[in-house]
Amino acid sequence: MASPTLPKKFGSTLVKIAIGSLLLGLLLSFFNISPRNLLKGLGDTALQIFDVIASVLAWAVEYILIGAIVIVPIWLILVLWRKFREK
Repeated sequence: MASPTLPKKFGSTLVKIAIGSLLLGLLLSFFNISPRNLLKGLGDTALQIFDVIASVLAWAVEYILIGAIVIVPIWLILVLWRKFREK
């Protein structure tokens, strides 16, 4: 029986998996998600992640609107200015 052979880049693949796992673990710990909690309540974890994303979006929308109040009129003036200069 032939012995199974490992792919040529098996070591580098393991290193990439380890680094990816480390980065994802750091990201999940930022959101206070532990392995025990993740396995204990996958549904609850999904809800927590959704709540975090929703709160970030709610925070961002406010600042986007504030910036748009200034940026959009300036952009519109510049577009109209260029149109009138071309004629």
